[in-house]
Amino acid sequence: MSVTVPSAVETDATGDAAAATPAIGATPPRPRSRRRGAGLVSFVLLPGAVFAVFIGIWYAVSDGVLNDQQRFMLPPPHEVVRVGFLDWSNFTTMMIALRLTCEVTFAGLAISIVIGVTVAVAMSQARWIENSLYPWAVVIQTVPILALTPVLSFFFGFALTSRIIVCVIIAFFPIVSNTLFGLQSVDRGMHELFSLHHTSRLTRLWKLQLPAALPSMFTGFRNAAGLSVIGAIVGEFFFKQGEPGLGTNLSVFTSRLEGERLWATTLTASLLGVAVFVFFGWLARRVVGRWYQPKRG
Repeated sequence: MSVTVPSAVETDATGDAAAATPAIGATPPRPRSRRRGAGLVSFVLLPGAVFAVFIGIWYAVSDGVLNDQQRFMLPPPHEVVRVGFLDWSNFTTMMIALRLTCEVTFAGLAISIVIGVTVAVAMSQARWIENSLYPWAVVIQTVPILALTPVLSFFFGFALTSRIIVCVIIAFFPIVSNTLFGLQSVDRGMHELFSLHHTSRLTRLWKLQLPAALPSMFTGFRNAAGLSVIGAIVGEFFFKQGEPGLGTNLSVFTSRLEGERLWATTLTASLLGVAVFVFFGWLARRVVGRWYQPKRG
């Protein structure tokens, strides 16, 4: 009885063939060109189609629904671009206001991040601290800004400080809630491992809880980034003294019935919010994207 031993060449060829053959039921990798095509459709064509539909509805309402006396409320897009962006005087005024709104936005957002993360870390360390502070964080989020206007103006005046405080109030809660959720979502087994090594509370916080909470924290930062722009606009709308920002100009253009400049300012404020949101999304991918991959359907 003879036994045939495969040669090394045959073994390598068989191994290569088995490695090249996908397992039954496994999904073959998609070609790179197909992935690029899917990304082009998802991130360029679909938003572009929605934008085209939005512009079409805008023109339909402006030209087909509103009469000549009502069209100042929603002028056609080309008039908004011509008056608000292509007129150099109007564009310069809007850019000066945008600079001040950016200062209020980023100052308020930075203060919100520092205070919000600090409060969330304190609440994560003891249940009694959470029970004491979290209800008041909710109250701050739900208090109407209009009710705080007299108090803020009395203590801080009508200028930059009051605007920043309004921005902090509006952007504060998402940072607290998301950071606290991330700090409290660490796996219990990891906590037991740190307890087994008798680590201190500070070491546990620095090396376990904060790294695990980073994805939730950046989610809160992105949400607060958009709200900080709203807070800056609202603060400028209520506190009109000092150098005018986008919110101040919105109030002025509304009172003057200058629809083109009003909508140009509104679009500029919206683009600022989108830019800040996208920046924190990019920053989140740079900080945690290499090791954190969210599950997608």
